Amino acid sequence: QVQLVESGGGLVQAGGSLRLSCAASASGRTFTTYAMGWFRQPPGKEREFVARINSITYYSDSVKGRFTISRDNAKNTVYLQMNSLKPEDTAVYYCAADRTYYGGSYYSFDTKDKYAYWGQGTQVTVSS
Repeated sequence: QVQLVESGGGLVQAGGSLRLSCAASASGRTFTTYAMGWFRQPPGKEREFVARINSITYYSDSVKGRFTISRDNAKNTVYLQMNSLKPEDTAVYYCAADRTYYGGSYYSFDTKDKYAYWGQGTQVTVSS
């Protein structure tokens, strides 16, 4: 069981930066055994994959080169550093935990049904 709490969202101008945090509280398994991901849901759209971290990192094409996912296992926290923000980055951002740390080359890590635990989300609004 993992409880996730996101923070760090807000309103920022285009070109600006934000850092999201996700604090995890894990029982039964340690935080280090979970792969962690960030998803986002723009207004009126489906929830979409943003980034994932286990021992390596993965990004969607839309954020690659602008966003950085990282984790601090000592603090049970995962971060999403977002730079060069665009209005199209406006969304509710969700942190998620996957019980499968590494699923192999054909594992669909970018699909939300692979993640068993979710936070409540934090709003990010980028103004033009």
